[in-house]
Amino acid sequence: MTTAKKKLGLLPLTLLVVGGIIGSGIFSLPQNMAEGAGAGAVLIAWGITLCGMLTLTRIFQYLSLRFSDSADGLYGYVREGFGDYIGFNAAWGYWISAWMACASYLIILFSALGSFKPLAFFGDGTTLPSVVCGLILIWIIHFFVLRGVYGAFILNCIITVAKIIPILLFIICIMLAFKIKTFSIDFWGTPQLGSVITQVKHTMLYTVWVYLGIESATVYSSRTKGLSTISRATFLGFAMTSLLLMCVSILSLGIVPQHELAAMKNPSMALVFEKVTGPWGAMLINIGLVVSVSGGLLSWLMLSSEMLWLAGRGPQHTAPACFGQLNHAGTPKYSLWLTTAFITGLILLARVYESGYNTLIQLSTSMVLIPYLLAALFVLKLALRERQFSLAIVGFIGSLYGFWLIYAGGLTYLLLSMILYTLGLGFYIKARRERGLTTFSHWHDKSYAVLISALCLFALYNFFIVPAPG
Repeated sequence: MTTAKKKLGLLPLTLLVVGGIIGSGIFSLPQNMAEGAGAGAVLIAWGITLCGMLTLTRIFQYLSLRFSDSADGLYGYVREGFGDYIGFNAAWGYWISAWMACASYLIILFSALGSFKPLAFFGDGTTLPSVVCGLILIWIIHFFVLRGVYGAFILNCIITVAKIIPILLFIICIMLAFKIKTFSIDFWGTPQLGSVITQVKHTMLYTVWVYLGIESATVYSSRTKGLSTISRATFLGFAMTSLLLMCVSILSLGIVPQHELAAMKNPSMALVFEKVTGPWGAMLINIGLVVSVSGGLLSWLMLSSEMLWLAGRGPQHTAPACFGQLNHAGTPKYSLWLTTAFITGLILLARVYESGYNTLIQLSTSMVLIPYLLAALFVLKLALRERQFSLAIVGFIGSLYGFWLIYAGGLTYLLLSMILYTLGLGFYIKARRERGLTTFSHWHDKSYAVLISALCLFALYNFFIVPAPG
C-alpha cells in the first residue's frame, strides 16, 4: 500500500492548531462566560485559564521534544508514561471528545443559519431540516477527507485564514465602542450568581472548551517535517488564539451589561456586534461562524480519525488493528468511517432528546480532561524521577490545573464520561487478543479498569434507575 509522503511544515501545523481551537466556541463565548459570572470573575477565570493552558502548552512542547522518536503524539506520551491500557484510554477519550465536538459544531452551524430569515426552519440546530442537512454535510466532508489528508490540510489553511478576518473586525470595532461604565456594572456579579469562586468555577468548562485543539500539532507527529516544528506550532497557535479569545470575551462586557449578555441567544457574538454596527454586523459574524464551523468540522473530523488510527497502527497497537490501516491517499479509512458513523448517531440522538450545543460541549470537554491530566502527570513523574526542579513545577501546576478542571466540570459529566470510557474496554480487549496477549499486563491496569467500570455502573444506576426528585 502506498501512502502520501508529504510532510507538514510550521504554517499548516500552526493553522491546524488555530483552526482546531477557533471553531464554534468563540462565537458563543460572550454569553457563555457572562451567563454565570460578572466581569471581575471573568477576568480571574481568564487569568487561571491562561496560566493553566500555558502550562499545558509547555507540557506538550516538552513531550514532543523529549520523545522525538515517538510519532504517536498525546496518545504515545501517556502510553509511555503509564502503559498500554491507560494510553489506550487517552486515545479513546480524545477520540470521543473530538467526534462529539463535530456533532456540536453541526448544531451551532445550523443554528447560525437559522438566524437568517429565509432559513428560519433550521431553528436551534436540532430541528428535522437541521439534522438532515447536517448529516448530508458531515458525509460530504467524510468523502472529501477520504481523498487525502494533505488536500484536506490545504483547505483547512484557507478556511482558517478566512474565519479570522471577521473576528479581527469584531475586535477592532468593539474596542472603539468599549465603555468602562458598562463594563463596571455589577463587576463582581449579582447575588444570584453566587460567590466569586462559584462564578469562576462556572466559566471554566467554557474556557477549556474554546481551547480544545491546543494539542492538535502533536496528533500529527508522524506527518511533520521535524519534532521541533510541533513545539513551535503549538506555542504560536496558543498565543494567537489566546489573544482572540480574551478580546472577544472581555470586550463584549463593555458593550452589553452582564445581565443582558447572559440572556442573549447564541451565537451571542453576532448580537453584540449588532449593538455596535447594526444588522450588517450580525450578518457578517453569522457568515463568519458558518465558515469557521465548517473549518472546525474538517479539522476535528481529521483529528478524531487520526487519533484512533494512532492507537490501531503498528505491532504494539492498543486498538483493533483494522483502525490502523490507511488507504492509497494516506487517510485512516476505517477509523474515519467509524468516526463519521458515531457523529451521525449522536446527531440523531440530539434530535430525539433535544440535546443542545451546551450539553454536547460540556460532555466533550469532560472526555478530554483526563488525557490532558495524564500528560501533565507524566511530566511530573519524569521530573521527580530525574530530580528536575523547574520541570517538576510545570508538571505540578499542569496536574493541579487538570484536577481543578475535572472538579469544575462537575460530577455529572465526569460520571457520564466513565460510561463512554467503559465502552472502550471491548476495543482494547480485541486488540490484546489480536496480539496474543492477556487482557492486562500489570495490576495497575486491572485496577484502573475496575475503577472505571465501577464508576460506570454507579453512573448508570444514578442516571437511569434512581427516579429523579419530584
